[in-house]
Amino acid sequence: MLGSFYQDKRVLVSGHTGFKGAWLCQMLLGMGARVSGYALEPDTEPNLYSILKLEKRLTGHVGDIGRYEELLEQVQKQKPEIVIHMAAQPLVRTSYDDPIYTYQTNVMGTVHMLEAVRHCPSVRAAVMITTDKVYENPEDGHAFRENEPLGGYDPYSASKAADEIVISSYMRSFFNPKEKPAGPSSPIPLIASARAGNVIGGGDWSTDRLIPDIIRAKAAGRAVALRNPGSVRPWQHVLDPLYGYLLLGMRLHEGEGRVAGAYNFAPDEKQPITVEQIVRRAGAEYRVQPDPAKHEAHTLRLDAGKAKKELGWKPQLGIEEGLAWTLDWYARHAAGEDMESFTRAQIGQYLQRAEKK
Repeated sequence: MLGSFYQDKRVLVSGHTGFKGAWLCQMLLGMGARVSGYALEPDTEPNLYSILKLEKRLTGHVGDIGRYEELLEQVQKQKPEIVIHMAAQPLVRTSYDDPIYTYQTNVMGTVHMLEAVRHCPSVRAAVMITTDKVYENPEDGHAFRENEPLGGYDPYSASKAADEIVISSYMRSFFNPKEKPAGPSSPIPLIASARAGNVIGGGDWSTDRLIPDIIRAKAAGRAVALRNPGSVRPWQHVLDPLYGYLLLGMRLHEGEGRVAGAYNFAPDEKQPITVEQIVRRAGAEYRVQPDPAKHEAHTLRLDAGKAKKELGWKPQLGIEEGLAWTLDWYARHAAGEDMESFTRAQIGQYLQRAEKK
């Protein structure tokens, strides 16, 4: 279904050099899409973007999402039909250290991309990626739905909640589905936002992320330093939300105004999974190293009922299988295997399962 749709589609991915961006570009290229990207250089070494040799297989532009004129020029040059906006300052703890950069990148970066979409006639659909942390969190353990109040304790969370307000404003002011004629030939695009939980998967070497911290600690023969072992997050393999983003982009491109809006993409949880449980299941030891100066939410859960009902999306990989796929990826990388081929194989196996329905 998705493969036939994205064949020859022009798709621009902002943040394409990042962990999620690289996985998304690999998926799109495998579907035959004509992919372009706009992002900073990869910020880790090693990094998935280079491992997959994506710089040779797509049209990438190194640029700061904070520079509007440069972004507009590239969007108009590439003439995408679908935009997936992922570029961001993505880390909670970094946002405490540099709140100005976080707000400039996340809020104004989103404004810049929406303005570029507004001034690029080729765009039919835009999927704006935010986070599970956009909600006002009373720490009562319930799973958030899309219509619940937005908030944000730390600068990162607040910046992403502000993104959602910006996206909603643009949707009503410039991309109003109630005013959009039916069908993909409409003169205005449709837009939506996507809120995903904490993703795992091979190829992430970022700082302050649990799986990379586990991989580094195991390689060094030491215990993982955990700030809050009991914290709960909506863990999911990266391919689950990315498949949701692509479903959403397809439906928007087809002119389905009713699917414009906000969507959660989250795992099916029978029991909430803690940080400690992830570490134990990965076969690692840990030590507690609290940092009370930088507040982080204790419990985050999402309800993905809307995505299931409106898009027909559902997660394909539970935490056990998703973690096994992730650890297998890193083990094969450490053994020197061809990770481009292995990543393609994991994507192919995932798509075969997801498209059965």
